[in-house]
Amino acid sequence: MRTQTLRRRMLAPLGAIAVAMIALTGCQAAQSGDAGSAGDKDTVSYALPVGTGPNWILPLSAPDKMATHNSAIKATLWPRLFEYNGQSGDMGWDKKGSAAESYEFSEDGKSITITLGDLDWSDGKPVTSRDVEFWFNLVKANAEKTGGYSKGNIPDNVTSFTTVNDKTFTLTMDKVYNQDYFVGNQLSLVYPMPQHVWDKTSDDGEIGDFDRDPAGAVKVFDYLFSQAEDMKTYATNPLWKTVSGPYTVKSWSDSGLVELTANKKYTGADKAQIENVRFLPFTSADAEMNVVRSGEVDYGYISASQLTNDKQFTDLGYGVEQWAGWSITYMPYNFAGPHKNLFSQLYVRQALQHSIDQETISDAIWHGAATPDYGPIPQTVPSDQLSDAQAKNPYPFDLKKAAQLFTDHGWKKNSDGVLECAAPGEGADQCGAGIAAGDLAEFVITTQNGSQETDNTMAEIQSSLAKVGVKVTVDAKPLDTVLTQAQECKTGEGTKCTWDLVFFGTAGSWYFSPYATGERLFAKDTKWNAGQYYNAEAESLIQEMMFSSDSETSKKYSELLAKDLPVMWMPNPVYQVSVVRKGLEIGTQDPGGNFMPQRWSWK
Repeated sequence: MRTQTLRRRMLAPLGAIAVAMIALTGCQAAQSGDAGSAGDKDTVSYALPVGTGPNWILPLSAPDKMATHNSAIKATLWPRLFEYNGQSGDMGWDKKGSAAESYEFSEDGKSITITLGDLDWSDGKPVTSRDVEFWFNLVKANAEKTGGYSKGNIPDNVTSFTTVNDKTFTLTMDKVYNQDYFVGNQLSLVYPMPQHVWDKTSDDGEIGDFDRDPAGAVKVFDYLFSQAEDMKTYATNPLWKTVSGPYTVKSWSDSGLVELTANKKYTGADKAQIENVRFLPFTSADAEMNVVRSGEVDYGYISASQLTNDKQFTDLGYGVEQWAGWSITYMPYNFAGPHKNLFSQLYVRQALQHSIDQETISDAIWHGAATPDYGPIPQTVPSDQLSDAQAKNPYPFDLKKAAQLFTDHGWKKNSDGVLECAAPGEGADQCGAGIAAGDLAEFVITTQNGSQETDNTMAEIQSSLAKVGVKVTVDAKPLDTVLTQAQECKTGEGTKCTWDLVFFGTAGSWYFSPYATGERLFAKDTKWNAGQYYNAEAESLIQEMMFSSDSETSKKYSELLAKDLPVMWMPNPVYQVSVVRKGLEIGTQDPGGNFMPQRWSWK
């Protein structure tokens, strides 16, 4: 079978990890006169998402360290085995940015042989098959600790790793998979890692083949994780000096100020066009825009509200461009938390969804920089995965219908105007299993802070639900805190599983790989099924999508989850409204949220 190159329409841009986000910003460095390089042809200053800076360097991520900017920076240091993005205008395999040079499936479809390109590590040693095996061995022995892991998928579905030679290896799978899915959604998660430097269990330990023994692989993994937790040493730790990508770390502060510099020993085809890239953290959107106005940021962003007055930025020599994404936005319900009995009732989730005025929020609050989102398949680009049921919105904004769903099931408003259960029980006209007489329709939304648009969205939702009789408290926290809290129910720390709904979608909640499948979001045992949703039919469709390219399966999945509401579907914002200095060429902004600074250039 000939080697495939996987070109796709831009209906499925990559978001290799998954979870992408923007928040708020106030850059300490910029405010102290150290913002870098406006107009400096050797440097670009890039504004990071508000409220969080890059905080993880190891290609193997913890579940709460999967922010898109972490993934994008790591890929400049250690290119993925298969890089997927939409920077060319079409979604597909970006061979130039990948460690793999070619691949070929066997005739029976149960194995794939991959050949690596001519990449070298910065210490002069070649990137080899052993470096890919190292990744597989570590993840296989530590899957439950690894962000993005979904039980039964990579690396579980690879039954053997066979080295053909230093540059070629063969993976044998447990089943015959949809080939596009396996390469685009599975192998794009793999990073060749420097086994000859990292395969040890302590700072002074000898390099060995520890990863080839499961117990040894656990020790190596734990050692690397312990090193990755110390951000202040990212620029000095010898571990992180050995890279294969176009950049290396020049400086990295624990506040999130990061500077990359061109890797002088890079041997690939994706050489850096600009020598230095500075990533600037902020603590508020206003602070970031002030730095843009002062001319100290080359590539930044503005809030959606500024779209009504973008001339102030174009007059300063910036171009303004919305960065749309192949993403969905939502708030998970906690089906294991204090209000699990309330959220387990489909009629409750239906009533809550009817209370979300997505069109008004998108237009009036986001000024067109967000679009309504009714299900698990992105809706901003035409897709043969999207069902008519999702596209037409099963639960349009209707407060009367929302209120009626509660009253039809035995709820009445108390003297405070809050619904309480007056008919406990499991009958058709009763509140439902586990809901006692006098229980209130109230809960807390824990949301990321730092975005006026998100603040206004939450206020609108709170107001709408109050009219129905549902009391909502909004608790705004830094994004990193929200992400950590969202994972508490999945880490075995059940006593901390106290949240009701969480929102981390100011820049979109989840960015997809080429196929918008749900194995990393809504499958029972996946890490980012934060609310522990389970539906046997959904589980079956998720599995089927991994083996078949039949779009009808995707449409069934789209319809089911649009109707069953595993989460509260929310308006889907663009990744950001970018402002780019005149003369800086950035190419197409990748719908997967990936930025590839090595391809930026000054003209």
